[in-house]
Amino acid sequence: MDIDADAAPVAMDRDRAFEQYVEARQVRLLRLAYLLTGEQHAAEDLLQTTLAKLYLAWNRLERAGSVDAYAKRIMINEHSSWWRRAWRRRETTTDAVPERPVTTDFGHTLGERDALWTVVQELPPRQRAAVVLRFYEDLSEQDVAATLGCSVGTVKSQTSRALATLRKRLQERRGNDR
Repeated sequence: MDIDADAAPVAMDRDRAFEQYVEARQVRLLRLAYLLTGEQHAAEDLLQTTLAKLYLAWNRLERAGSVDAYAKRIMINEHSSWWRRAWRRRETTTDAVPERPVTTDFGHTLGERDALWTVVQELPPRQRAAVVLRFYEDLSEQDVAATLGCSVGTVKSQTSRALATLRKRLQERRGNDR
């Protein structure tokens, strides 16, 4: 009986610590999920799956102090498995844009930001992940490589290809707008 009595406070502390982590990081993790998926509902599903898997490993991660990195890794892996599944490829997107707050964008107009985001969404998943982690999450090339489970050289080449594609497509869009 003493084992059960001791386990209850430990489980409550574990749950409380996890709740505090989610409360502090949920918005940032949802933003990352949206940047990876490009769809609000898919982002929410991805975040929910990530948090469920994170909870299962919580005790081990909290002691190791690597919770943020592990959460991002779970999210990247889960997103990768989603786009690999055949049933995901059959889904179609809609023209309806999810509601989002209007903010100033450091000198860029909302139209420019939306055009850029549209082109980012067209990138292949690995290139999009590299760009999102490198520039939206502001991770170093080494951190992106560790998160994606690849070499720094792969991150550099994926990012370089993605940026070349973004430049080309944005230039094409600007030419079509004239």
